[in-house]
Amino acid sequence: MAETANETANGAVADAPVTEAGNAGQGDRGAARGRGGRTERGGRDRNPRRPRRNEGGRERVRPEFDQKIISIRRVTRVMAGGRRFSFSVAMVIGDKKGRVGVGIGKAGDTQLAIEKAVRDAKKHMITVPMNQHSQIAHDVQTKLSSSEVMIIPAAGRGLVAGSSVRTVLELAGVKDVTAKLLSRTKNKLNNARATIEALKLLKA
Repeated sequence: MAETANETANGAVADAPVTEAGNAGQGDRGAARGRGGRTERGGRDRNPRRPRRNEGGRERVRPEFDQKIISIRRVTRVMAGGRRFSFSVAMVIGDKKGRVGVGIGKAGDTQLAIEKAVRDAKKHMITVPMNQHSQIAHDVQTKLSSSEVMIIPAAGRGLVAGSSVRTVLELAGVKDVTAKLLSRTKNKLNNARATIEALKLLKA
């Protein structure tokens, strides 16, 4: 019994240094970490005072024209090999300083159709004659296809219009007008084009 007790005591004494060494190793690894949280293995520094990457970078360049989609349709074309799908996008662009245009683009991809619509709108852009308060001089009325639009100046009332007519006038920068659709058509593209034709009749 005495020998067994001595062996057990010796084993406990022998194991004790190993435990202390393990604790010392953990302490060394903890001490290796600095205040910034960086370790010897190349860990990431999580210091909250570190500046962000986007600080001091380049600012976003504002586009020359504002854009708004007034109509987007998926067109199906039946061919000998089967059906072929494409997208048709009608868009209005303008700088809100008197320049505005309406365009249409068709492509198999939506993004490509939008790009084509923007290019088409730039080709058909007009300049609206306005005074220093962004107001028109007189009333105009025109008819295009099934759409008929009338635009009347109304000082102090702001922009009173609906449908795609409002979109065209807003992107053109026209203020203090009342626009009315005299036709019952709901074709937004025709209404927008009729508005463009009406604005062409304006005189400075």
